[in-house]
Amino acid sequence: MNLFQLMRSDYRKYKKYGGSFFGIIFLTQGFWAVFQYRIAHFIYSKIKWQPFRFLGLFILLIYQKNIEILTGISISAASKIGHSFYIGHFGGIIINANAVVGNNCNISQGVTIGVSGRGKSRGVPVIGNEVYIGANAVVSGNISIGNGVLIGACSMVNTSVADNLVVSGVPAVVISQNGSKGYI
Repeated sequence: MNLFQLMRSDYRKYKKYGGSFFGIIFLTQGFWAVFQYRIAHFIYSKIKWQPFRFLGLFILLIYQKNIEILTGISISAASKIGHSFYIGHFGGIIINANAVVGNNCNISQGVTIGVSGRGKSRGVPVIGNEVYIGANAVVSGNISIGNGVLIGACSMVNTSVADNLVVSGVPAVVISQNGSKGYI
């Protein structure tokens, strides 16, 4: 997908949850952060000519810091996020530069997707498609989260999770095999 198709898919996802054009564009901090990420990632990954790349990334760094201050959401331009990404609530969200998030995923406030572990376990998660991550959850380490997974609120996920499971707790354990169906 190109940049505009990605932005359109994100907008449609916000529209699906009942937002109006005015509300999404001017009042939804999650959309602002995702919009900023899409532009920054495009410049980071597609523009190779150094003078344009440097200037674009410098301007976007200032833009990103303003978005972080306004929204409390930090998404690195280097992270890889699939289409139809939805941030449901304001603030406290950090997505590591090496994180990979699949298509059609939802995250709530307070979510951290980051680096953790020691030795071979040190790394950043790879998150599959159609994953819902509940409020204040932490997903960290060299792990993979399968497709259709639901991560409960206030959970700490530091081990890999297979497809279509519901995990919750500290550390997270499987509590159901219903997956994220109905949450995405």
